[in-house]
Amino acid sequence: MTTSGDEPGIPGPPAGSPAPELAATPAARRISRRWPLISGLLALALAVILGALIVVRGEGRPLRLDAEWMEEIIEHRNPVWEVPSLVMNFLGAGVAGVIVIPLIILVALLLWRRPWAAGYYVVATILSAGGVQLLKQLFGRARPEDMLVTSDFGSFPSGHVANAATMAVCLGIIAPRLWVWLAGAAYTVVMLLSRTYLGAHWLTDTVGGLLIGAGVAVLLWAPLAAKLDGERRLAPAHPFA
Repeated sequence: MTTSGDEPGIPGPPAGSPAPELAATPAARRISRRWPLISGLLALALAVILGALIVVRGEGRPLRLDAEWMEEIIEHRNPVWEVPSLVMNFLGAGVAGVIVIPLIILVALLLWRRPWAAGYYVVATILSAGGVQLLKQLFGRARPEDMLVTSDFGSFPSGHVANAATMAVCLGIIAPRLWVWLAGAAYTVVMLLSRTYLGAHWLTDTVGGLLIGAGVAVLLWAPLAAKLDGERRLAPAHPFA
């Protein structure tokens, strides 16, 4: 029997079989039935609970943590930090964040012969954005007054951070390498800091966005873990593999 993937001894699926899960490791098959479902739902529940606490206990006003963080941000504003923050603002939404970057990732995954991974990333991105808009309408939290950019309605949760977290977790799952996880984490943290620096969000808004983005990506991973793992092992050699 021939083998496929980047580890010797992993059997590939029968010739012509469209089922990549046959090439997945036993560990990947177990993942599809275990903790991602629980942890993903927990992250989403925590985001909803956080938003509810802000609205019910604080009546939508900034919490003490939010106010103190924003005071520090305003006190230390400097043009040196404003430029990279505006770059992140551009990358996280609008044409770049909603169309260009996702399209580049989608095309790259399809060229890499990773259709399940491409579908997983696209669906996770759409569900994450939908969840953000749902919570924005549900909680209707006002944005900070000292904003340096123009933003739409609803401060909680941060759509930019949710988008960054979704992309980071999805790519980390699709290409499980340490440097991919570190790059994704760094991108998400910089996005989080930039949103508060620009005054577009309170700190707790960015935490809510992080929970939504990561929660959706992990939750959707649960039923697809075996397919994604098997597909990765069957894919052509690639620097991300």
